[in-house]
Amino acid sequence: MQSRYRFAESNAAYFVTCTTVEWLPVFSRQATCYVLVKSLLYCREQKNMRIYAWVIMDNHFHAILSATGLSAIMQQLKSFTAKQIIGHLQSDSRDWLLNQLRFYAKGSVEHQLWKEGSHPQAILDDEMMLQKMEYLHNNPVRRGWVASPEHWRYSSAHEWLPGATPLLRCDQWR
Repeated sequence: MQSRYRFAESNAAYFVTCTTVEWLPVFSRQATCYVLVKSLLYCREQKNMRIYAWVIMDNHFHAILSATGLSAIMQQLKSFTAKQIIGHLQSDSRDWLLNQLRFYAKGSVEHQLWKEGSHPQAILDDEMMLQKMEYLHNNPVRRGWVASPEHWRYSSAHEWLPGATPLLRCDQWR
């Protein structure tokens, strides 16, 4: 089935959403969140990806990103993080989660971590950028996990908390 959401091969910024299969709570531990943070940082440093905003929830993440070849970068990021996270789950003996990831696996893989695609939406202007940033930063608030977006550790909103040491600093928009 064709999706109306596609990356244009340019340096446009995109709001992306990557979801775990069946919305399984893969990012409920620090180690798995760090795999994703370190992978985003690697993509910034090695693939010239710009990161404007991000948030990691228990079963998905949102980000606003730009890069030449962003579609391929996202595929590589998801493939790499899947292998790393499955390794963490195996070393932590999280068998119930591994069994679920095995059950939902498609094709030749033993475990499937991510749903296909990343649902990219091009950021067309400053108003849309602000709307998407507010949406992703308020995810933990809507879930009732924190009272204010900057209190969520796994988010770029954390950058604005006085005295905070962000896990991953964001690039300037424009």
